[in-house]
Amino acid sequence: QVQLVESGGGLVQSGGSLRLSCEASGRTFTGYTVSWFRQAPGKKREFVGAIRWRSGSIYVADSMNSRFTISRDNAKNTVYLQMNSLKPEDTAVYYCASRPGDAILTGGSAYTNWGQGTQVTVSS
Repeated sequence: QVQLVESGGGLVQSGGSLRLSCEASGRTFTGYTVSWFRQAPGKKREFVGAIRWRSGSIYVADSMNSRFTISRDNAKNTVYLQMNSLKPEDTAVYYCASRPGDAILTGGSAYTNWGQGTQVTVSS
């Protein structure tokens, strides 16, 4: 079982940037797809994007792909979510999740492992 730990959240002003990290322990991400989700207070969980560990190919939701990108560090067994030009509406708890295989699925129920989440707050 992969244990996921997110970090990097915090308070940032509108227009700023943050880089979130998702580190795996217990095993590597090899053969997994790692995704990012977010959930704002009172709102449904929202798919942000994903990376296929095997190929490194990424997908970011259309509404965010001009500002967010995802990358990985094989040596550190870590996935990153780089968020630029942040807006107050990006305020949410951000979670990483993983599932075996290469399919990028946007529904959270498809994922077997979740991190504890990291809070991102964007002030106006």
